Amino acid sequence: MKVSIILPVDHVQNGNEFIGQDAVIELAGAVEAAGFDACAVTDHPVPSAAWLDSGGHYAQDPFVMLAMIAAVTRRIRLQTFLLVLPYRNPFIMARSVASLDASSGGRVILAVGAGYLKGEFHALGADFARRNEACDEAIDAMVTAWANDEFSFEGTGYSARSHRILPRPLQQPHPPIWVGGNSKQAIRRAVDKCQGWVPFYAPGAAAKNNRTAEMSGVEDYKARLDYLRDYAREAGRPVPQDLVAPTFTAWREDSDNQGFRDDFARCADMGANWAVVTAPGTTRKAWIDNANRMADDLRI
Repeated sequence: MKVSIILPVDHVQNGNEFIGQDAVIELAGAVEAAGFDACAVTDHPVPSAAWLDSGGHYAQDPFVMLAMIAAVTRRIRLQTFLLVLPYRNPFIMARSVASLDASSGGRVILAVGAGYLKGEFHALGADFARRNEACDEAIDAMVTAWANDEFSFEGTGYSARSHRILPRPLQQPHPPIWVGGNSKQAIRRAVDKCQGWVPFYAPGAAAKNNRTAEMSGVEDYKARLDYLRDYAREAGRPVPQDLVAPTFTAWREDSDNQGFRDDFARCADMGANWAVVTAPGTTRKAWIDNANRMADDLRI
């Protein structure tokens, strides 16, 4: 299984440990040297104070961060996690993705989602009620923009008539698109429109807060995988090429992490070929040390 690690460049509470050019260079170099297959950054342009104070997190602009990482690495894939599609005009995103992919040697993985923070939607003037429709439309618009040198597309509130976004992405027909979410709607979106599915553990109240279906453990993941495969067969479509294990947050620096490794192996046995992980650490050195230990645990 390939492994992507979320970089802590959004941990502003730790001062300059994870913020700034020196931090990005050191973190990116460390995870590439450790053997991780991709590194990821999150997307929350303007989170509310209430959400942050109740356990939410900051985020820096994903395309700025990934462009900086691309400049100081050569192999590691560059992943959004998750880019909230309804927040932006799809052609602005198509331009950013194409630029990043073309300039990085074709290393982009575009993991996207419909979003769930109502306050952030309101702050950005985005329509929370039709976020799922906007997500589907944005995927279609971006794929259309990347398909040819010149394209046209009629969207909700926007219209492209013989426009161009050049250079096109280096990866053809476009960088892989993964869609996040545990719901059956998200799974159907992955099968119908995308090349990957990204679930995440969301037990109990977390599922309600994130406006998604509950996923408490590996057995819930298996049930959702079964639904994905059944739906793909009924729809006459292939199973997405990238099946991502639920986002692992259980690795601890004060544990032997056997349960973490067992869950990782079980997901791989079920057909997962990617995982997205996080590492603990409040200093740059501690975080890098833990990322290296995790890489050793996962034998990557």
